[in-house]
Amino acid sequence: MSGPARAAHSQNVLPPAETWNQLLRHDVELAPAFSNELNARMRAERLTFGDRVHCPFIRPFFLTAADEQRVREIAEAIAALGERVVKQSLADPRLLAQSALSPEEERLARINPGYATSSTSSRLDAFLLPDSLQFAEYNAESPAGAGYAETLAEVFRTLPIMERFSHEYSVRKYPLIKLLLGALLDSYREWGGKATPPVIAIVDWREVPTWNEFEILQKRFLKEGVPTVLSDPRDLVFENGKLIAQGQRVDLLYRRVLINDIIARPEECSALLKAYSTGAVCMANSLTCKIPHKKAFFAVLTDEQNSALFSASERELIKQHIPWTRLLADTKTTRDGESFGLLEYVRRRRDDFVLKPNDEYGGTGVHLGWENSESEWDTALQKALAATDSAWVVQERIKTRREVFPMQTPNGIEMRDMLVDFAPYIFRGKMAGCLTRLSSTGLANVTSGGGQVPSFVVEPKS
Repeated sequence: MSGPARAAHSQNVLPPAETWNQLLRHDVELAPAFSNELNARMRAERLTFGDRVHCPFIRPFFLTAADEQRVREIAEAIAALGERVVKQSLADPRLLAQSALSPEEERLARINPGYATSSTSSRLDAFLLPDSLQFAEYNAESPAGAGYAETLAEVFRTLPIMERFSHEYSVRKYPLIKLLLGALLDSYREWGGKATPPVIAIVDWREVPTWNEFEILQKRFLKEGVPTVLSDPRDLVFENGKLIAQGQRVDLLYRRVLINDIIARPEECSALLKAYSTGAVCMANSLTCKIPHKKAFFAVLTDEQNSALFSASERELIKQHIPWTRLLADTKTTRDGESFGLLEYVRRRRDDFVLKPNDEYGGTGVHLGWENSESEWDTALQKALAATDSAWVVQERIKTRREVFPMQTPNGIEMRDMLVDFAPYIFRGKMAGCLTRLSSTGLANVTSGGGQVPSFVVEPKS
């Protein structure tokens, strides 16, 4: 095909979502048998959260190579700022105080992990828009979903409709699991580990609904030749300077148990913590990751008092992509050089703000001001101010993205308008792929009932 012919062909190709939807057949993909088979396949591949399959939708999310590059540059820059804030905070008590860590969280964060990287694995939750990328928060503490995301993409990659779609578009998925393993091994080497290969223990409570993802990761890590065991923190043993899991000495602990649980259940996590604090094991993520994991991290980035920490170009990047955020308090603050009372400011601008706990996940405790009445918003603010055991942040409302997706319902496949949460994974500072979640509400996460779709980078074929 000649150059002009290729250009004309590309111009005639429909957008990827429209192309996919036109390929859906009433007697195949839109029929109940297809959904039943797809759901059975997901269950067989452990793609469930509790009893629910991850993906009740029958279309992936598509992004272009240009979108991918734009996301990569911005997300990697924000993650780099997270690592910088960790180092600066540990050296500057004034800056560390802005993250509102509890005394025990600070104590754990000050334990030397034996290597410099705070977040081996992290994820930025965002909304990808045509002209911008808007971040909602930074999950710097070993986020879930990478194993699910790649496995789900593999399921969709083998569907007959994907073969027909590939006649018009090139399709690329992300090798998330291999990149995650590589990042874990790189952190182990940075720590000074010599075992080749090291024994990895993936550690979390056995009753968590994401345990099946650990089984996915274990299977892939073993396939790559890296011995990997799964362990509950309660089953770990620390003796003679060694951490033991399932009868094996552990070299590298992939920590999925949350720092909140380590603090709340110290006896059950004592072996893990002793091994970490004595340098007997490399643990990723290290406990220093709690600093950027706090929702107040965005307050650190957007507060003018910290502007000297960032270059002019970084300050501009923050302004464009990070929502204005503050720890909630009845105090004065500044914005664009203007000083005002924070509490009254957010009270009067209910439609423009979100109220969040400084350290929760799954949408727990989040109040969307525009969905609250005036009295509900005032009550939420007062309760947050009165909380003596936790901090809260107020964050400016950001633009979101919505798309129509074909969704399984009790009445068959229906086209539903969904909120699209696009969350790039960052492994040791490099974007490795993404988690994409859909929701009909203002919150997009699996724990609050949202669904997941696979993501592919696509380009029209010539």
